[in-house]
Amino acid sequence: MYRVERAVLATFLYLILIVGSILTAFPFFWMVTGSLKATSELFRVPLTLLPKEWMFDNYTDLFLTRPYARWYINTVFLAVTQTGLVLFFCSLAGYGFGKYDFRGKQALFTILLSTLMVPWVTTLIPSFILIFKLNLINNYLGIILPGMAPAFGIFLMTQFMHTIFDELFDAGRIDGASEFGLYVRVVLSLMRPVLGALVIITFLGSWNSYLWPLVILRDMQLYNLPVGIATLRGLAGSTAKVEWGMILAASTLSILPILALFVAMQRQFIAGLTLGSVKG
Repeated sequence: MYRVERAVLATFLYLILIVGSILTAFPFFWMVTGSLKATSELFRVPLTLLPKEWMFDNYTDLFLTRPYARWYINTVFLAVTQTGLVLFFCSLAGYGFGKYDFRGKQALFTILLSTLMVPWVTTLIPSFILIFKLNLINNYLGIILPGMAPAFGIFLMTQFMHTIFDELFDAGRIDGASEFGLYVRVVLSLMRPVLGALVIITFLGSWNSYLWPLVILRDMQLYNLPVGIATLRGLAGSTAKVEWGMILAASTLSILPILALFVAMQRQFIAGLTLGSVKG
C-alpha cells in the first residue's frame, strides 16, 4: 500500500512539473513561431501555433533596415566588460572581507549590506547627476562604472571565503607568495563555482539592462539590445502599424547567448549559490 501511495504521489508531482514546464516554455515557443509570422497572422482569430506562411523576411529586414548587428555587438561588449570587472572587484573585495581583519571592517560590511535594501530606482537621479558631472553621458563608461562592484557580488564572495581554511594562505605565505599572488593562485582557483554563479547573474543583468542605458545613451548607434528593440515599437498609434514579427525576431535572437551561457555553466551556477550560502 505504501508503494502505491508513493507511486501515485510521484505521478502527481511529475504531472505538476510537466504542466509547469509547458506553461513556462509556451511564451518562448510563441515568440519563436511568432517571429516567423506576418503581423496580420499574429492577431488572427483563432490563433495558429505554427505559421501558415513562413516569414523569414522578419529576420532579414531586421538587419537590413535597422542597426541590429551593431546593437548586438554593443550588448556583447557591455556584458563581457561589466562581467569581467565585477568578477575582479567582487572577488578581490570578498577576499579582503573574508580573510583580513582591519579597523572598521564590520561597520563597512554592514553599510555595504544595507545598500541591498535600498531600491535602485531611488538612486537613479543622484547617479545620473554624478555621471553628468563626470561628462560621461552617451558614453559606455557611464554605464559600466556604477556597477563595477555590486554589493550582492561582494557579499557572495565574502561568504564563500569563510568556507576556505586559513591554513592554505599561511602555507602560501611560508612558500614566499605575495598577497596578490595568493589571490591569483589560491583564491581564484577555489572560487570557480561561485564565480560561475556570479558570471551568469552579472551577464544576465547586463544583457537585459534597459533603464540605465536608456537614461545614459543618446546615439542610436550606441544602443544595447533592450533599448534598440524598444525603438522598433516606434511611435505608431495602432498595433496594425507595428512590425510585431520583426520585434519577435529581434527578441528571439537576443536570448540565444543567455541560453547558451546558462547551459554551459548551469552546474557552476547551482554549486556556486550553494557554496556561497554556507558560512564556515
